[in-house]
Amino acid sequence: MVRKTPGTALVTGASSGIGREFARYHASKGGAVILTARREEALESLKAEIEERHGVEAHVFALDLGAAGGAKKLYDAVKAAGLDVDILINNAGFGGHGAHLDRPLEDELAMIDLNVKALVELTHRFGRDMVAGGGGRILNVGSTAGFMPGPMQATYFATKAFVKSFSQAIDHEMRPKGVNCTVLAPGYVETEFADRSDLNGTDLVKGGGASAESVARHGYDAMMNEKLVTVNDPKLKFAVDWIIPMLPRRQVLKMVKGMQTKK
Repeated sequence: MVRKTPGTALVTGASSGIGREFARYHASKGGAVILTARREEALESLKAEIEERHGVEAHVFALDLGAAGGAKKLYDAVKAAGLDVDILINNAGFGGHGAHLDRPLEDELAMIDLNVKALVELTHRFGRDMVAGGGGRILNVGSTAGFMPGPMQATYFATKAFVKSFSQAIDHEMRPKGVNCTVLAPGYVETEFADRSDLNGTDLVKGGGASAESVARHGYDAMMNEKLVTVNDPKLKFAVDWIIPMLPRRQVLKMVKGMQTKK
């Protein structure tokens, strides 16, 4: 039997990887979940798992957030269903390997549409509702890529730099109104991301990465503790906070390109 519980979390990109683990972890805390991604079958499977295992409500909205009007379509559907969002987890996003001029322009623009524009729109729409309702939490999934420029993934790195900057600014704006925003900036994570981004064969993924479960739990707990920016790996955190800023910019560019060049 499904029981209604307070604290509903909307998770984008919930069909796999970190997004799926966010949904599982929140449900394990007793909170209802709203699941969205393009793959309806995967979402329905996760919904059934969550409801059976944790006895909380799970709602599915299968759509493409990167498509024109996708974010508004999701917002309208959630409101029409009479659901209130207490926690917004903006996890949906993708990358793409290759020199900018060698990649299809439509793929680069689609990346901006999903990684940036959809995130901004959902943050704005649900953020307003949270302020009006007296509080809420937002977790935006960035990346350690957001701390530096990234030759061979120029647009992806730039989108994550946007997420890091935007999220910190709006946290400062909304915090007095009861809403906090946290940026989760993981390094490489063992998900479908490497396959979709065509990163296999690069040093970036050669050594393996963190599990999606551990990253999701780290980010979720940081959000609940109202952290501003969090990196899941202490060594990576030291690197992006202290080493990268001290290096000459062209050295950083050369290093990142080397890590992302297929051997």
